[in-house]
Amino acid sequence: QVQLVESGGGLVQAGGSLRLSCAASGRTFSDYSMAWFRQAPGKEREFVAAITWGAGRTYYGDSVKGRFTISRDNAKNTVFLQMNTLKPEDTAVYYCAANRKLGFGLGSAGTYDYWGQGTQVTVSS
Repeated sequence: QVQLVESGGGLVQAGGSLRLSCAASGRTFSDYSMAWFRQAPGKEREFVAAITWGAGRTYYGDSVKGRFTISRDNAKNTVFLQMNTLKPEDTAVYYCAANRKLGFGLGSAGTYDYWGQGTQVTVSS
């Protein structure tokens, strides 16, 4: 079992930055591929970014490429999402997700076994 707790959300003006964190329980965090998804009201959950276990390869959704950066600190059991040049359309609840040794389907919400409770990000225009 893995428990995920997100933090760092809040209200920011367009063009600003936020850094989300997701703290994971357990002793084998380095074995888990981690991802961020987001969901705006009335919309489907959208893939934002993922980072694999092992090599730490990163993947991004088209709407955030060049603006967001995912990273992980295995010693601290934490994954981060640095969000720069935020836009009003980035407003959503951001969720952290995890799956052990996942190496495919990283952009699909259905492939993740563990989810956090979400953190709200609101970008004002």
